[in-house]
Amino acid sequence: MTQTPFLSRLWIPVVLLAIAAPWLISGYELSLLGRFLAMSILAIGLMLVWGEAGILTLGQGVFFGLGGYALAIHMKLAGLEPGSLPDFMEWSGITALPWWWVPFKSPVLATLMVVVVPGVFAGFFSWLVFRRRVVGVYFALITQALALSFATLLVSQQGATGGFNGLTNFQTLYGFDLNAARAPVVLYWVTLALVVVCFAGVRWLIRSRFGMLLRATRDGENRVRFLGYDTTPYKVVAFTLAAMLAGIGGALFTLHAGVISPALVGVVPSIEMVVWVAVGGRGSLWGAVIGTLAVNFAKDEISSYLPGAWLYVLGLVFILVVGFLPRGIMGLAEDLTRRSARKPQPQPVEAPQ
Repeated sequence: MTQTPFLSRLWIPVVLLAIAAPWLISGYELSLLGRFLAMSILAIGLMLVWGEAGILTLGQGVFFGLGGYALAIHMKLAGLEPGSLPDFMEWSGITALPWWWVPFKSPVLATLMVVVVPGVFAGFFSWLVFRRRVVGVYFALITQALALSFATLLVSQQGATGGFNGLTNFQTLYGFDLNAARAPVVLYWVTLALVVVCFAGVRWLIRSRFGMLLRATRDGENRVRFLGYDTTPYKVVAFTLAAMLAGIGGALFTLHAGVISPALVGVVPSIEMVVWVAVGGRGSLWGAVIGTLAVNFAKDEISSYLPGAWLYVLGLVFILVVGFLPRGIMGLAEDLTRRSARKPQPQPVEAPQ
């Protein structure tokens, strides 16, 4: 893991500044910051599975979507009159609520599903794949195909998922009015708190013996097996934790954006998620957060003026990072810090006698 002593010393001021953000920036900028912080939780998990375990996944959008849809289904049901159905179901000719929607009426169960559904699915999927020792580009392609299949499934099931438009128009969550004036600020603080908790939890994990074995597996899996360790459980746990973090990020993003749709969970969004971490530095937790914020704020600015140019800019940024900054922004910051520390200090000149 890349060491970032400068940011490590400033994490308390950074958090305090983030807490004060509602008084420092506009409502629109606060909304964007809340969304991007939610996405950074996914990036923290991706840093764990890619940066620490060396497993490149191009399907994190699946778990992001599972978490978002789990909470969105509950919010759609919470805003209905007794006996009525969501509007898109009525338009599609559905006469009864799908059986798998029924458990999401419970707010507690729906909240658990935000992490349980992505976690169970990721654990089962990764166990099937890793026990066959599928790694590298083959694993990346499988996860990319998974993202494409998931987005296609959501679009095709118009009556149960809202189709291409997804789920939107949420009113309440746990009895809290999402349209209230203070709702964006409260949601922002909740998101910030969860970012801090997830950041601290993953930081502790990668400094533990588990993290050491993950890095050893990344750098020489056959040697780790030769020493008597079964690497499959470690990779499955890392992949599952990353999926659970993606589910939390998806649920929080849905609250901030007010929508979750197939356009947010397919192949292109999943590739963008990898770019966030690559730009920030896949070996750094700070890099995961900073890369997510930097890329998405840039996307908002560029797409506002040149809507059709963003994907080209994103591709160019990724090429430049891979070619010239393989350790991302945090790697560059570390190199500059070391050079500054090695720079010889001028010696005092003694006055002539």
